[in-house]
Amino acid sequence: MTYALLLFSVLAAALTVLWLKPSDRNKLKLLIAFSGAYLLSITALHLLPEVFTGDGRGGQLGAFVLVGFFIQVMLEYLSGGIEHGHEHAHQHPGLPVGLMVGLCLHAFLEGMPLGGGDAGHSHDGVEPLLLGIVLHKYPVAMVFLSMLLNSGLGKPKAFGLLAIFAAMAPLGTLLSGIEVVGQFHRESLAIVIGIFLHVSTTILFESSEGHRFNAYKVVAIAAGLVLAAAGLLLNVH
Repeated sequence: MTYALLLFSVLAAALTVLWLKPSDRNKLKLLIAFSGAYLLSITALHLLPEVFTGDGRGGQLGAFVLVGFFIQVMLEYLSGGIEHGHEHAHQHPGLPVGLMVGLCLHAFLEGMPLGGGDAGHSHDGVEPLLLGIVLHKYPVAMVFLSMLLNSGLGKPKAFGLLAIFAAMAPLGTLLSGIEVVGQFHRESLAIVIGIFLHVSTTILFESSEGHRFNAYKVVAIAAGLVLAAAGLLLNVH
């Protein structure tokens, strides 16, 4: 189910771009604002409690959160911020190597906590994390594919690059299922928390226009918060 949902989010994005040909950037920004609010909420309500409950390694795991935050800072120098909806013109019709490396590493790291440690059991953080990644990947894949199609690469190459991107999160999940890697589940989750903190706060800060939120964005952000809170209530035993 995990692999299917991760792949489905990218497939759904591709079908949306091909069939609906969305041209209203404001609607996409609302979707990105919603996903950013959800990521921030699950980080605070689900993921941080999961990482810092238990074995007394708070300082060490906190360091991994910072590592994840600054990994994302560096990845965005390569990707140009496409992880939070920035669509920028690709100047040359060749392979966008830097963008692919940044975006694929981002997706690969996101997928790792889904398969490691005790992720197969009923962790409060696992199901919200999966949904958060799915909601996040959908608009990002839309922006990525639209950018590729508008760059002159041609559809076969564009869809080939999208397929590589789609495979990254499942590959991260698969790798973390190996015992020698999966034993570092909390560390990988802490890194993803840092990534989410950077991406989600950037999205929410960029959702403001002249330091004001319009009504539609307030609703989108509130919906993300409510969905995350509902997930917390449903996981209370």
